[in-house]
Amino acid sequence: MRGAATLLGLLIALGAGYVVYQKAATQGSVAQAPPQEQIDLVGVRAELLSIGLAEDRYLVEHGAYGTIDQLMGDSLLTGGADRRGYAFSIGVDGSRGYRVTATPSRAGWPILEMNETRQISQR
Repeated sequence: MRGAATLLGLLIALGAGYVVYQKAATQGSVAQAPPQEQIDLVGVRAELLSIGLAEDRYLVEHGAYGTIDQLMGDSLLTGGADRRGYAFSIGVDGSRGYRVTATPSRAGWPILEMNETRQISQR
């Protein structure tokens, strides 16, 4: 049952990542980046959305949002905090909200952030 939910969550995150990429490509924000950066940014956006799904499940089960370690401890996330050349961190405010930050290890690549509204911003 948990495996099916994880697979469904992954499929939703990948689909959402594709939609985000298509939207960004038509606006020109991703299309100007080198191909490897484009690929990694789409993957990082999908990871952020996947973390958002995990946060929703954690909130339902525990009554508050969780940190990366707590989400991994409940098997809601796979992999570590570092993926695709980005380090992910989560700041939580109990059950009121969270902010996920994806910080690149490569100079010049954007920092991505997402909160409980699932709006991804880039700086």
